[in-house]
Amino acid sequence: MMDHPKSMQFMQIAMKYFPEAKSVFDEAGIELSLEKMQPMLGLFTKVMAEAYELGKEEALQNENE
Repeated sequence: MMDHPKSMQFMQIAMKYFPEAKSVFDEAGIELSLEKMQPMLGLFTKVMAEAYELGKEEALQNENE
């Protein structure tokens, strides 16, 4: 899960929005805890890493144009 150099920053972003996500789940009657979120946090890190690399690639292409 933590293989991308930015993984810790991605996790900080996830924790920033955790209270908002928890309230959405609470309203839906779904219990949400950090322990139960672990698999989703791994998926979130993969998504963030891919999005980061895509943005980095696009920035380099625009720089070379």
